[in-house]
Amino acid sequence: METLSLSKDREPKVFASVGQCALFRALKPEQIPQLVKVAELQRFDPGEAIVRQGEASDSFYVVLDGSAAVTVNRGQGEAVQIGEIPLPSSVGEVSLLLNEPRTASVTAKTPVTALKFSGKAFEAMFQKIPQFGAALSSGLAHRLHQLSGKIEIPEMPQSAAPAPEILDLLPMEMVQRHRVLPLRLDDNVLTLGIVDAPTTQVIKAVHDLLPALELKPIQVTAEFFNDVLSRHGGVKGFEAKGKAAAAKAPEAPGRSPRLEKLLERVVAEGASDLHLSAGHKPHWRIDGDMRAMDDLAVLGPSEVLDLLEPVMEARHKQQFAEDNDTDLAYALPGSARFRVNVFRDRFGVSAVLRQIPSKIMTFEQLSLPLVIKSFCELPKGLILVTGPTGSGKSTTLAAMIDYINRTKKAHIVTLEDPIEFVHASQGCLINQREVGGHTKSFGRALRATLREDPDIVLVGEMRDPETIMLALETANTGHLVFGTLHTNNAVSAVDRVIDNFPADQQSQVRSVLSDVLKGVVAQTLVKKKGGGRMAALEVLVVTVAVANLIRESKTVQLPGIMQTSKALGMSLLNDELMRMIETHKVEMDEALAAAPDKEDLLRRFRTGVTLAQDSLADETFRVVRVAPSSPGAQAGLSHGDVLIELDGRPAKEFTLEEVRQQIRIDGKRNLTVVREGKRVKLVMELAGRLDMPAAGPAGAASRVARRPS
Repeated sequence: METLSLSKDREPKVFASVGQCALFRALKPEQIPQLVKVAELQRFDPGEAIVRQGEASDSFYVVLDGSAAVTVNRGQGEAVQIGEIPLPSSVGEVSLLLNEPRTASVTAKTPVTALKFSGKAFEAMFQKIPQFGAALSSGLAHRLHQLSGKIEIPEMPQSAAPAPEILDLLPMEMVQRHRVLPLRLDDNVLTLGIVDAPTTQVIKAVHDLLPALELKPIQVTAEFFNDVLSRHGGVKGFEAKGKAAAAKAPEAPGRSPRLEKLLERVVAEGASDLHLSAGHKPHWRIDGDMRAMDDLAVLGPSEVLDLLEPVMEARHKQQFAEDNDTDLAYALPGSARFRVNVFRDRFGVSAVLRQIPSKIMTFEQLSLPLVIKSFCELPKGLILVTGPTGSGKSTTLAAMIDYINRTKKAHIVTLEDPIEFVHASQGCLINQREVGGHTKSFGRALRATLREDPDIVLVGEMRDPETIMLALETANTGHLVFGTLHTNNAVSAVDRVIDNFPADQQSQVRSVLSDVLKGVVAQTLVKKKGGGRMAALEVLVVTVAVANLIRESKTVQLPGIMQTSKALGMSLLNDELMRMIETHKVEMDEALAAAPDKEDLLRRFRTGVTLAQDSLADETFRVVRVAPSSPGAQAGLSHGDVLIELDGRPAKEFTLEEVRQQIRIDGKRNLTVVREGKRVKLVMELAGRLDMPAAGPAGAASRVARRPS
């Protein structure tokens, strides 16, 4: 092991890697340099141990580059490699925080560069960096949820399909359940293809079946896995129509084994929706993209109904026969629930099944801001959660209800169509009612709720004037009401509630709404770098000023208040998208697609200059990056410059956010920086209206995506 110095030319790469590490994902960019200052940069040669299983935990590492293997000692000196460390990634932080011995060894396979954080230095950060504890807790919760007992392995080059005799080394039930494939046998080394991040339980299960073989896990894609299974016989229990099949025992009422086989794959793959359409192969939506399940056959005109009829209640069958569509919920035993819509189209019967995870995620796992938790602490009022279809509203509401359920002693009544997340009563008594099965309509259920001694009421959809007015009255009579709408932002949610009523009633509705509305959460889902999706949130907290604007029909002024009231937890969607770009979580193109004001978002990145503040006590701002050919580069700004004056005013008179806003304004900005101990005066000029980016990778959005703000 060799200790290295952190030179100026190494700093940008090290800072960027630490900022991308899941453990420090919630830290602000200006806090990263402070964190790195207390670490020690080290280099490990191939074969050197970074951490050893069983040793005391007095530090942890962030692996920046190189390849390192994770091994677990199974006893009698037998070590099993269960994966490799992805980059960048933290190693050993859980053992340090728990003060427990290391649970695995990490060894360099190639030269590895890593930052070492000692326990004492790590403790000091809680005093030196503002809100470090909260940021670390968020990152650690995200990290633990991401791992969930799993160890990631990097994607390997695609392997050739295994020979049938190799594939038969493992039972097909194990292959399908754990999505593992025996690929190649070299002497006593079995190359094992794994779709998902491997767990020690999966590795142990395979090792117990094949104890004489050494396992070498590699990552394979789901497409490759599906292709191998289809060639080897397809999905067991889901034969295409027309194929001869052995006689089977009658299916138990309420179960559809063929459908369950498909849904098990949906859960394992992490798909959000399963689409079954007559005349097409089954499709699923993964990370927002629709993809065909290529290893399955085209569905016949009535095949979808054959799959779903066993799980439909009599009322659903009757409604489908009369109206040609119906909604229902279906629970996959021990796994997940699905919201189901069955309908007819020109090819026959089709259905869409949306996955509702059986486990309700917490605020920390969803990275929701603290202001949303404060909404759950309110004794009464109306909270609106809004967004387009499929934006995660149900997931956010489930987290809020779950938090109340765990922290309060109250009576919660939910009105849904259909019931999605299932809540078990904990501190609270929870009654969940479904429109159609337990009540005729939302309106009727809301009237009855007032006689059911509720404290909190969840209205699944505020879809008509009757339901909206009853929700307002329920909130006005001392209850906490959560409701959903389908609008793109917080301001339009307020307008939507009012516009549902005739003009002669809108004044009264405005008055009631201004009294009972306490907050609006508008959200949309955006694709993350590296796969997956995350919610971008816009939050409106109803203050006295906001209530007055609603009452006086001046909602057009609400964005201005939201912009200047960030200390209260308010945020605009563009602010959140900008933060996601700055922290390298989403691409510019993806953020622009979700932005309500695309020109404003582009303007925030037009200077090409990234500024940072080493600490809140620092009265200057450091230039950490200047994009080539950007206005900042043309003005002569360089990496390492320290901004001390802006337009003749000392930098200490500005916050970091104020400086960023000032330098984006059209016109000339006079800058004074310190460079190598000397004062340098520069002029940066911005002018002209921004051109909207062209679609596709060659457009301006792709070019701007490489520009920091």
